[in-house]
Amino acid sequence: MSIAEFINKISQGDCLEVMQHFENESVDMILTSPPYDNLRKYKGYELPFEAIAKELYRIIKKGRVVVWVVGDATINGSETGTSFKQALFFKEIGFNLHDTMIFRKRNPIPQIYRHRYNNEFEYMFVLSKGRVETHNPLKIDCLHAGLKLNGTTYKNYSKNEQKRSKMAEPVKQQKIKGNIWEYVVGKNSEDQEAKDHPAPFPCQLARDHISSWSNQSDLILDPMCGSGTTCKTAQELGRNFIGIDISKEYCEIARNRISNVQMRLPLIP
Repeated sequence: MSIAEFINKISQGDCLEVMQHFENESVDMILTSPPYDNLRKYKGYELPFEAIAKELYRIIKKGRVVVWVVGDATINGSETGTSFKQALFFKEIGFNLHDTMIFRKRNPIPQIYRHRYNNEFEYMFVLSKGRVETHNPLKIDCLHAGLKLNGTTYKNYSKNEQKRSKMAEPVKQQKIKGNIWEYVVGKNSEDQEAKDHPAPFPCQLARDHISSWSNQSDLILDPMCGSGTTCKTAQELGRNFIGIDISKEYCEIARNRISNVQMRLPLIP
C-alpha cells in the first residue's frame, strides 16, 4: 500500500499503523489536535506521543509545517505542562518551533473557582521541518490606516542593536495578523455538525491555518481527525486530505461531514 490509497478518505485505525504506509516527505501540511492529559476521554485510546511525533517528522515535506493544537489539564492543583514537554520533544527530533500561537475561546466553559482564573485558551504550536517555504499570511486592517502619525516611532527588529525610527508614513492599509486567534466554540452551524465529538475545534480555525500554510491541491493530513473538521475544511478550500481516527463512531461523523462537502465541490484528481 502507498499513501495514494488513503487520499481523500477517512480511515479508521491506529494512526501509527496507517502512517507506516506513507512515503517519506509525502505530506504538505499536518493539522491536528490530539487527546491530551485527562481532558479528553478518547475511547480508551492511549496516545503514544513520541512515536507519533517521529512519524510526523518523517512524512512531512521539507519547508512545511505541523500545527499541533493542545492544552493542559490541571491535576492535584498543578497544570501538567504536557504541551510544553511535547513542543520541546518536537524540537529534539528535528522540528523548528516556528511559532507558539494561542487559540483563544470567546465563550470558554465556566469552571469551578479554585483560586485561579478561568482558562480561555489552548496552544497552537506551528512546527516546521526546516525553513518555512509556504506562508500565505492573513491580514487585518490597520487601526490608523492612511494617517500620518508624526510622533509615532516603530522598533526595528534587526539582528543587531534595536533602534526606533519612523517606518510607516502614512500608515499602511493592512498588516499581518497577530498570533492570538479568537473563535466562538461550538455555536456556528458548521461546527454543530461535530457536536457528537467531545472536543472539536472550530471550522474557522482549520480554515485559517490551512489557508496560511498550504496551497491549492496540497495534501493535508489529520492523523487524529475526530469529527473530521480538518478534512472537511481542506476539501472546501480545494486541498486533498487524509483523515485517520481510532474511533469507528467518529470516523462515521467525519465521513458524513465530508460527503456533504463533496456534493458541492468536485474531488481533486
